[in-house]
Amino acid sequence: MDYAQPLSSKQSPILAAHEAGRRYGSEVALQPVTLAFHSGERVALVGPNGAGKSTLLALLAGALEPSTGTVTCASGVKVGWTPQRPAYYGRLTAGENLVLFARLEGMSDPAAEARRLLEEFELPDDGRASAKLSVGNRQRLNLALSLIGDPDVLLLDEPTAALDPPQRRRLWESAARLHERGGTLVFATQNLEELERTADRVVVLLEGRVEFDGSLAEYERTDVAHALA
Repeated sequence: MDYAQPLSSKQSPILAAHEAGRRYGSEVALQPVTLAFHSGERVALVGPNGAGKSTLLALLAGALEPSTGTVTCASGVKVGWTPQRPAYYGRLTAGENLVLFARLEGMSDPAAEARRLLEEFELPDDGRASAKLSVGNRQRLNLALSLIGDPDVLLLDEPTAALDPPQRRRLWESAARLHERGGTLVFATQNLEELERTADRVVVLLEGRVEFDGSLAEYERTDVAHALA
């Protein structure tokens, strides 16, 4: 996968999929798709379970290799990713996970970055292993890890599914700060309120194919929007 290929033009996307698809043996998880994401966009991926949203996000994050096509990321762009299933070490505390991943990201002061995110997400760091935390706290840690180093692109896979209303608000406040500084947000959701409040562009996936890609206003006028509501 050509994940580090520079995209030099200012008009070029900062992250793009070029006929990128994914198979697991004979099973097609994602048909080849071509999508481009630019600075400052807020893109919602919508569709039923099994439509290919998680697979697409994993390809964009570089966590999966495409079976066909390529994913390209502009030089110097940092991508943060929150998968549906937490991707950290269950034996470590929340703080230990944050310090470890901050070191892996090359942060100059991993401990300070960990303290910042522990406070921002009100995560406990009382010696309990992450695997022993509540479902909500595990999801908050998952989110905090994706925000290490203030990424330029944030990929979120149904991030609010296990969060209570105050934590949902805190998440979208963090996403809004990223957007205000020109960052790009790509998130999978089945929550109509989140879609209408947060997205300015909608990509619809059905059975592993892109069925629609356009503005929120255009999406709301389509038959597929009514079918998925």
